[in-house]
Amino acid sequence: MPLSLEIMPLDPVDPPPPPPKTMVVRYGYLKLIGEFQSEIKEKVGCGTRLVVRTGRGVEMAEMLTTVCGNGGCNKSITRDKLLDYIDQSGGRDFPFSDSGRVLRVATAQDLAEQQRLDSQRGEYLKISRSMVEVHRVPMKIVDVEFLLGGEKVIFYFISEHRVDFRSLVRDMAHQLHARIDLRQVGARDEARLVADYEKCGQHCCCKQFLKVLTPISMRAAKVQKATLDPAKISGRCGRLMCCLRYEDETYEDLRKRLPRKHSRVRTANGEAWVLDGQILTQLVLLEYDNGNQAAVPMESIEAFDLAKPVNASGRTMQFPGDGQDAAPELPRRGPENRKPPEQGSVRPGGPAANTPQNQPRRNPRNAGNQPQRGNSNNPAPGKGRNRGNRGPQQSQQHQSQNRPPREAPHPDNRPQPPRPPSAGL
Repeated sequence: MPLSLEIMPLDPVDPPPPPPKTMVVRYGYLKLIGEFQSEIKEKVGCGTRLVVRTGRGVEMAEMLTTVCGNGGCNKSITRDKLLDYIDQSGGRDFPFSDSGRVLRVATAQDLAEQQRLDSQRGEYLKISRSMVEVHRVPMKIVDVEFLLGGEKVIFYFISEHRVDFRSLVRDMAHQLHARIDLRQVGARDEARLVADYEKCGQHCCCKQFLKVLTPISMRAAKVQKATLDPAKISGRCGRLMCCLRYEDETYEDLRKRLPRKHSRVRTANGEAWVLDGQILTQLVLLEYDNGNQAAVPMESIEAFDLAKPVNASGRTMQFPGDGQDAAPELPRRGPENRKPPEQGSVRPGGPAANTPQNQPRRNPRNAGNQPQRGNSNNPAPGKGRNRGNRGPQQSQQHQSQNRPPREAPHPDNRPQPPRPPSAGL
C-alpha cells in the first residue's frame, strides 16, 4: 500500500521590520550631531561606520541611534526624547543639524583611505605652520581634519583678532593640491580638539560628552568651596573647569537646604548656634549654649531661624557675625545734618566760638578806620593778602582790569536818542 505524505502548512513568518528612514550620527573632529535621511536598505546597528554627505562634503560618521515613532526597541528613541535631549543640552546652541544624508555603510576601502589621510596630519601641520610664519599672520594652527577622499582639508586655528588670510589660503591650496578651509576656534574648542585627560583621570568633558561650552564664573567655585587658586581650578584650556558649571545647580539646591551661619536652630538636645555646614554630606556644625560643639545631620534638626533670646535688659542678644542683628546705619554727616554752633559752645580740640581767638583778624594798619560793606564811598576791601582799604583810584584800576570798559553815561542821565538813518540806506 503506497504511503501518503501529508504536508502541514507552515506558520506565517512575520516580515522583517523596515529599515529606518533617519539615523542620528556623529561626525567631525568637533563631534557634531545630526539626524540625516538614510538611503541604506538593510538594518545596521549602533556604532556602525557610515559615509554621509554634509554641508562640508563627503565624510565619515558614526551611527548613534535611530528615530522611530514608538521607540519600542532598546536601540531607537522617539523624536520627543531626541528634542528633549537637545533642549536640555543647550537648546539652540547645541551643534545639531538635519541637512545631510546617509549614503552607505563604510567599506574596508573607505576605512583604509581615511586612515591613510589621518596619518598625514603631522606633515600637514608642519607645512601649514611654516607657511603662517612666512606670511606673518597672527594666528596659530591647532589641528587639521581630512574629509573622505582628500577633496577638502579643514584647518582649525586660534587668534585674538580677526585676520586676513586670503593670500595664505591661496598658497596653501597651491602647495597641498586641495581645497583649504580655515576655521577660527576658541580656547575651549582647542582643548576639545587636542586635549586628552584631565586632573581627575577621566577624558576631558568637552572632548567626551559636553557639547555646549558656556562661560563659568568664580561664584560656582566659591559655592562648592573649591580652592580659588586659578592653577588648580583651571582646565586644559586655561579657563575654569567645565565641571564647576554643570555641578553648580546640584550644589545650589543642597546649599539652600542648610541653615545659614550664625542662625538659631532647635534639635533634640536643645537650641544651638550654627557654626558651619557641609553641602554634600548635609552635616551642620552646632554650638550649644553650654559650649559643646557637635556635627548633626540635617534630618536631626527640627527647626531653624528661631527667635533670638532676650537678655535681662530687654535687648536682643547678638551673635558675632550675625547680619540680621547688626546696628542700624547712622545718617551721613552733611550740610543738611549739621547744626549751627550754639553760643558758648566749644568745638572738640578748639577754642570756644565767642572767644577772641575765634574772631576774624583785622589789619593793624586800618584798625581804626574800617570801611563799611555796601557803601559807595567806601568800597569793600579786596580778597588778597592785603585786606586794607583801597582808594578810589586803586579800586577803579582794579575794576578796569577785571571788568570790560563801559560807555560814558549821558550828561543829563537820559537815554540817547536813536541816530537818524544815513542817506545812503
